[in-house]
Amino acid sequence: MIGPHWSKGWIIEDNEICYSVCAGVSIGKYGDESDYTSGSTSRGYVGTIDRAREYGWSKENIGSHIVRNNHIHHCEQAGIVGSLGAIFCTISGNEINDIHVKRLFSGMEIGGIKIHGGIDMLISNNYIHHCWRGLWLDWMAQGTRVSRNLLHDNIVTQDLFVVVNHGPVLIDNNILLSPMAIFDLSQGGAFVHNLFLGKFIPQKDDRVTPYHQEHSTVLVGSKIIHGGDDRYYNNIFMSYNREAPWPDRMGSPREVNFFGLGAYDPEEFPMVTEGNVYIDKARAFAAEDNPVVNQGFLTHAELINKGDGIYLEIKMDKEWNERQRQFVTSELLGKAENPNLPFVQPGGKPYGLDTDYLGKERNTQNPSPGPFEEKKDGILIVKVWER
Repeated sequence: MIGPHWSKGWIIEDNEICYSVCAGVSIGKYGDESDYTSGSTSRGYVGTIDRAREYGWSKENIGSHIVRNNHIHHCEQAGIVGSLGAIFCTISGNEINDIHVKRLFSGMEIGGIKIHGGIDMLISNNYIHHCWRGLWLDWMAQGTRVSRNLLHDNIVTQDLFVVVNHGPVLIDNNILLSPMAIFDLSQGGAFVHNLFLGKFIPQKDDRVTPYHQEHSTVLVGSKIIHGGDDRYYNNIFMSYNREAPWPDRMGSPREVNFFGLGAYDPEEFPMVTEGNVYIDKARAFAAEDNPVVNQGFLTHAELINKGDGIYLEIKMDKEWNERQRQFVTSELLGKAENPNLPFVQPGGKPYGLDTDYLGKERNTQNPSPGPFEEKKDGILIVKVWER
């Protein structure tokens, strides 16, 4: 419906975008006469990247678009999509729903938001629901932040699909309520103060994929994703208790049976985990020291649709807050291993995660787990999306 193609600096805001047979918004794709001639191979896509660099793929020429406060729905491929042309973009405040519901065609770009080459992007405060897949970050997500998004009922696949990214990528203060939370074929991620209801599938990938200079499209090298090198701080893991339609291709029973970080084998996927809460069927990472684990506390997290917005009704326990937790900063997160780069903002300023999902100040001396700083014993009802 809207496509800046290979350009820079568009602002796309306050629109209703719907019933596209393909994508709602395409915020940039590099294409030439050699496109689609090398098959679906990693080597072929690296060739596309090399040609794009020769044709001006850089911060000076491409990207930096703003896609803001749109309602994008009933599109068949993706709500928002981009391949290389989405670098340095901001996607914020959009409601994206009912994507790929008619199944008119298949392909590798299906999702509420699907990005190839997400360098220094901000994806924040979006409401993504009833899509084939919620958010798909594919190849070269580096310096990108995914923050304060609400995702639910993306029931055919998962809320978040991260594929052959080396990081650093920060994923913080999100609410992910679908039956599958994350399908993980990446590394170098930092997951901080999120609420997860769904299951986790970790897998390794033998493709050799590229990473870049900091805040740049300049290629530095390529490596295999060996898995791990993630950080999970101060998250809450619950469990999706309604029946979900798992496709046969989702893998073996072991791959789909785990809520929480118990899905990860510490020897295969070495990670840093600290300050997390695991309740109901959610299982802790085996190598985590002193997590809060309460299997007798049943998940209660329901969305309520009212005239002025969407509310989350969630049951909390004040004892979760009695454990000392660290304030999460760039210094604490360290560097993503393969690119050897720190978790910092696009301009290079360090992170200090001192506000929650609602923008309220956190207690930096002992922040609460999950996306809300409010300490509550019992039912908490909070507006999580403004109409």
